[in-house]
Amino acid sequence: MSAYLARRLLLVVPTLFGIMIINFIVVQFVPGGPVEQMIATLSGEAVSATARIDGDAGSEVSSSPSPSDTSSRYRGAQGLPLDLIEDLERQFGLDKPAHERFLLMMGNYLQFDFGDSYFQDRSVGQLILDKMPVSISLGLWTTLLVYLISIPLGVAKAVRDGSRFDVWTSGVVVFGNAVPGFLFAILLIILLAGGRYLDWFPLRGLVSSGWGDLPWYEQVADYFWHLTLPILSMVIGGFASLTMLTKNSFIEEINKQYVVTARAKGLTERRTLYGHVFRNAMLIVIAGFPSAFVGVLFTGALLTEVIFSLDGLGLLGFEAALTRDYPVMFGTLFMFTLLGLILGIIGDLMYHLVDPRIDFETRDT
Repeated sequence: MSAYLARRLLLVVPTLFGIMIINFIVVQFVPGGPVEQMIATLSGEAVSATARIDGDAGSEVSSSPSPSDTSSRYRGAQGLPLDLIEDLERQFGLDKPAHERFLLMMGNYLQFDFGDSYFQDRSVGQLILDKMPVSISLGLWTTLLVYLISIPLGVAKAVRDGSRFDVWTSGVVVFGNAVPGFLFAILLIILLAGGRYLDWFPLRGLVSSGWGDLPWYEQVADYFWHLTLPILSMVIGGFASLTMLTKNSFIEEINKQYVVTARAKGLTERRTLYGHVFRNAMLIVIAGFPSAFVGVLFTGALLTEVIFSLDGLGLLGFEAALTRDYPVMFGTLFMFTLLGLILGIIGDLMYHLVDPRIDFETRDT
């Protein structure tokens, strides 16, 4: 297993490099850019992040142009001094060729130096650290609750396949699969957060003002008080698919010959189920844990963060894409990708821990 882990760790570097370079190339052709954003700010004019004057997509992130056409390449730059436009390009690092900028960026990222945000006057690393508690809170508690609900429910549905319990719980699963999380979040606000009926839960932030002055037990209570509705809205959309995956995995295993043999030997149903079936059926469920956590942590929580005014990583990345804040975009992409690759390796380790018979070193290739 150690040799396999070493190979997987070595593959992290080229995989990460490939993902970064593909996204960097794509960004070169995306309309709009930080120079246009700054020009709009200086001129007091609102401009779309995708606005261009001549359809020359991505020219603001190409090699340094000649002085004669510098200002004409940016919307709203006509009439502005060429020196000002060139200063903006130097400020954003866009005066260098694309390949030089990419190599410089990757060299800094390997040292976990993500630079400074173009528009927030803070380092990208500090922004990520500040937003991380919100995203980790949503991702961790949502994933744990989804698994704690889905696995027992899926096992119970598999054991009682076709029963009345299976039928009515399937209705709950269909509801959870059909209703988007953000729509359920709005419903919770209307019902429980002062929308039209009850006013039991807060609508903004991860903790209340003055949280630091509260006793520790009140801090914990306040923390979960603020998280209750966001987590509920995310769990309702996440437990359905995992419940059906668990059920189908167990049904497949229950119908195999080794289960029939175990029952014929006189093993109790409980011992057969949890001593033999559980380990095999849970492999696919456990293997999906890393990807499920990454999905909830970085993407699934975006609309929830917006609806409940939670300033997390999802909202940070979305705003950075709109404003073309490239350091934040690529810094968060680097961290998310690195974390996803590491969690993928952890998923393989969990395979081996659940069933030691699985040995990635001896499998056929």
